[in-house]
Amino acid sequence: MIEVFRLNGDLIEAGDELVRDLGLTSARWQVLGAVALSLVPLPVAHIARNMGLARQSVQRVVDDMRDDGLVRLDPNPHHRRAPLVAMTPRGEAAYEQAMARKDLWADALTEGLSAEAIDAACTVLRTLQQRIGASHGHIASIAASQKETQE
Repeated sequence: MIEVFRLNGDLIEAGDELVRDLGLTSARWQVLGAVALSLVPLPVAHIARNMGLARQSVQRVVDDMRDDGLVRLDPNPHHRRAPLVAMTPRGEAAYEQAMARKDLWADALTEGLSAEAIDAACTVLRTLQQRIGASHGHIASIAASQKETQE
């Protein structure tokens, strides 16, 4: 886990550097990606759930991006108080540029690695993500038993 935490930190830092001049951060890029990859427009709460993040943190990012003209909030016919997040043309352009840069960066990072090694790593990461999602009850019981032991 420590290695994944370190990788995550390095990825966020490098991602911020990669897209800084586009008016993005890794967090903004991630939210734009969630909007771009969704088949239907989504409210902030659904974007947060899909990304595994707190709604409040995604709301702050969306608010900042709206102020900077990267996204707009459209009326939601299903929920008056939960508008739908949509990219503006400026947001679409920034996202497209970020993804083009990501492709070049990923090519450099994976140079010399076999397709099989990359596929295996992706499989391990997806499997762990699924298992984490299914283990929340176990996590709670571990935390509770440790707390009882310490008291």
